Amino acid sequence: MSRYGPRIAALARRAERERAALETAGLSGDDTGTAVAPDEADAYLRNGAGQAVWLYVEARTGGRMVPFTDAEFAALEDAMNRWLECYARCHGVEIEAEFTVREAAALLLETRNIVDTAQLLTRVPRRRAGSRPTQ
Repeated sequence: MSRYGPRIAALARRAERERAALETAGLSGDDTGTAVAPDEADAYLRNGAGQAVWLYVEARTGGRMVPFTDAEFAALEDAMNRWLECYARCHGVEIEAEFTVREAAALLLETRNIVDTAQLLTRVPRRRAGSRPTQ
């Protein structure tokens, strides 16, 4: 187990709980079937997906690459993808996220914004033609 193992395990447990809670409550937590407020979607990114991606960046930078076990790497990617699914559901879109943490990390370093990173990965919400992510 790497030194990041406990943090990855905690992220994975939280991601599964959040996704299960969102599915149990429905999209909005009531019977309207409407999407949850976008602020809640952003919270899934800041408090979840962003932390998972940043953990990967942290482990891969600083002059010493920390090796993950296969199980840790899979748990980290699964956690990130579960939070991206929660983010999309908050916008009324159901996806099955299968992104790599490496591609998410590259986008995060480029955009410097987890909301823009999530939008570029998931295409949720759809951007108007010609609009670009903000920095």
